[in-house]
Amino acid sequence: MADLDIIESKTDLVADWDHLMRVFIRPEDDASRQTLIKYMEQILFGLHEFLKKNVGITEAKSLKDLSERFKNTTICEEPEKKLADVITCLIREIAPHAVNVASPYFVGHMTSAIPFFMVHLKTIEAALNQNVVKLETSKVVSVVEKQVIAKIHDLIYRQSRDFYQTHVQNTDTTLGVFTEGGTTANLTALWVARNAMFAPKEGFRGIEAEGIPAAFRAYGVERCVILASRLAHYSLRKSAGLLGLGNESVIPIDTDADYRMDIEAFKAAIARIQSELPETRILAAVGIAGATETGTVDPLSEMADICAENGIHFHVDAAWGGPTLLSRKNRHLLKGIERSDSVTIDGHKQFYMPMSCGMVYFRDPEILDVIAYHANYVNRWGSVDLGIKSLAGSREANSLVLDAALKIMGAKGYALLIDHGIESAAAFAEEIARRDNFQLVTAPVLNILTYRYCPPAAQRALALAEVSEKIRINEELNELNRALQRLQREAGKSFVSRTTLKANRFSPVDIVVLRTVVMNPMTDIEILREILDEQEEITARHLADHLPVL
Repeated sequence: MADLDIIESKTDLVADWDHLMRVFIRPEDDASRQTLIKYMEQILFGLHEFLKKNVGITEAKSLKDLSERFKNTTICEEPEKKLADVITCLIREIAPHAVNVASPYFVGHMTSAIPFFMVHLKTIEAALNQNVVKLETSKVVSVVEKQVIAKIHDLIYRQSRDFYQTHVQNTDTTLGVFTEGGTTANLTALWVARNAMFAPKEGFRGIEAEGIPAAFRAYGVERCVILASRLAHYSLRKSAGLLGLGNESVIPIDTDADYRMDIEAFKAAIARIQSELPETRILAAVGIAGATETGTVDPLSEMADICAENGIHFHVDAAWGGPTLLSRKNRHLLKGIERSDSVTIDGHKQFYMPMSCGMVYFRDPEILDVIAYHANYVNRWGSVDLGIKSLAGSREANSLVLDAALKIMGAKGYALLIDHGIESAAAFAEEIARRDNFQLVTAPVLNILTYRYCPPAAQRALALAEVSEKIRINEELNELNRALQRLQREAGKSFVSRTTLKANRFSPVDIVVLRTVVMNPMTDIEILREILDEQEEITARHLADHLPVL
């Protein structure tokens, strides 16, 4: 950390055994204890006030300037600071330059406020320090994890009571696993699909044992591909690379006018691939339940039909939208997810958990056997440790936090949050449509939408212009919206993100849009109007020379 105006005597900061015992077991002294109590009381019981007071949204301090203060690369032989000084430094020097994702004006990313009690739960989880890789380091926590997994599996797949009583604590079957996040959840789903497709058979010990070249020879396959919408998360390409298929094996499928997978294009791609010689296998098709950029949901039921007809593993990336299933009012938006073979959900998104927590669920309780690994010192043959069927080894007990949160909030409590986000996004879309200076680009399905600053004169010109003129105007609008988003971020009051969408009905070239994610329960339509007001003010005051020349 940067050296502060804290001048301390280092005479008592010696790394001897007595000092080690003091810092290992308890605060060194009363000053450290009082500092810890002072700040932890604020955080534990007034989290959002603490963040509002100590953390900006995006303070306009350049990363270059900040990085100059963090260039010391030497670890001191003796302790540098007492606990009290380290905590003070965190609050005074780090927090002001962090990002207050809890602000109701921070509506640009899928990271938001968390309930204050999450800090309590995370503290207890850290204090217990259970390692869910093995029963010997977790015991009852592993049992709780299997129960929580069964609850979320039931939310997705809605199997019978007998099914869940059979599998909830079954040591031979697995309904899902916790992961570090949505990326590793998607990777796990595709890893399972790959191993199931190229399973052991006579003369071949399976792809996990012998690798891809041997698997392709054994099955007479030239290549293996994954089908997903153009809006699919980039973790799918990462996964294909890690699984040895190559990231170019993720075949992007065009979207329709509503930014959902185009079903006719999907069917055409399957037919084309199935006709290829030498043979190409379709490892999986991925449906999105809450696209990262637009929040849209693919036609999951139709995709399920097509995958069933063609024997394709159907995975749904519901990292964002999965908790919508808790809402009686809006769960229909994810219709068809119950017919998937696997599903990704993130806990640190709309389950409002701290970073980081992902999950992946499987309809078949035995399919995770295809990725089982054992080791004599930890996950021995014949044991029932959760780490046997998981990409991660040592792993924290995020399941305790989710289990407690479900009990504190209840399905209805979470549904209130989900419904608030969806309804607020819809109201925001209406407000955007009412304002002449803005153009709604993707209407919200869940609680994400995109729009751009596009003044009336530009909208009229685009309606009448030839293609070359449309390209020019849209490129100038792209520069305008880039500058607007940057200036609003640097002003530090509010934050929306931006992204670039493929050419669409608004533009023959790629289009830069402002992206809003409405998930904070304290974000209401009045705050969203203020954000638009600020954008209009910034444009009028600072960006007159960025307006398209018409």
